[in-house]
Parts: sequence; C-alpha cells; structure tokens
Amino acid sequence: MKILVLNGPNLSRLDLREKNHYGDLTYQQLEEFIKAKAQEIKLEVEIKQSESESEIIEWLHKAADAKQPVIINPAAFTHYSYAIRDAVSMLKAPCIEVHLSNPLSREEFRHTSVVSGVVNGTIAGFGAESYALALKAMQNLI
Repeated sequence: MKILVLNGPNLSRLDLREKNHYGDLTYQQLEEFIKAKAQEIKLEVEIKQSESESEIIEWLHKAADAKQPVIINPAAFTHYSYAIRDAVSMLKAPCIEVHLSNPLSREEFRHTSVVSGVVNGTIAGFGAESYALALKAMQNLI
C-alpha cells in the first residue's frame, strides 16, 4: 500500500527559511530522505507538495476515496485551514500530522493546530526525522 505524504506551503523553499527552525535541508533532500526511510522499512510513498489549499484538499479527497494512508505536513495551513481539517476528517485510512519544527516552541499563533483533532497522532520538532518517525508509526497503524 502506498502512503501519501503531503506537504503544504513554503516547504518547497525549505532551504530559504529560518535555519534555526528548519536547518540547511532543501526540499529535494527532504524528499530523498523520506523515500530512503520508507524503503528501509519496506513502505512505498508518494510525495506531493503544494502552495495551494485547494490542491491539497483535492489530494485528500482522492486519498479518502482510495482509502490511502496519509502523512501530512499542512505547514501554515495547520493553524487555520478548516477546509483541510474537514478533508482530513473524511479519510478512511490512518493519517499522521508531521512538522519539522516544534510549533509549541515558536510564536503563539503556531500553538494551535486545527488538524490535530482529526489525525491519529502528531509528530513534531525532530526535523526530517519527524517524517521517519511518522513512517514507523504508520507502519504500525496499517
């Protein structure tokens, strides 16, 4: 079964973001890391990234219809996109929320996740390793 890994806005420009929160990793390196970690534990992944809320919602709808497990980093949408939350709540397979940084150690507006209440769990603050941990957790869930 292929796990859908969705990444939200600005992650495509990861190497230009705050180094103290995101390190020196490029988005391409993050994708390669995720693929390598998935291969190590014999999981198949499909990785997508978008700046568009509507595109992410469409992907979530397709995942719901296919009963496909999802690992999602909603990025800034985490804090205010009820539309993404609603799409996540329609999933028929497990869903894990991930974040490279720890939102609770950052600005107060980042302390709220509207998505967390409708996922199986949230992993945050471990950089790229957050995705590796999510893959291991997903392996246990499926």
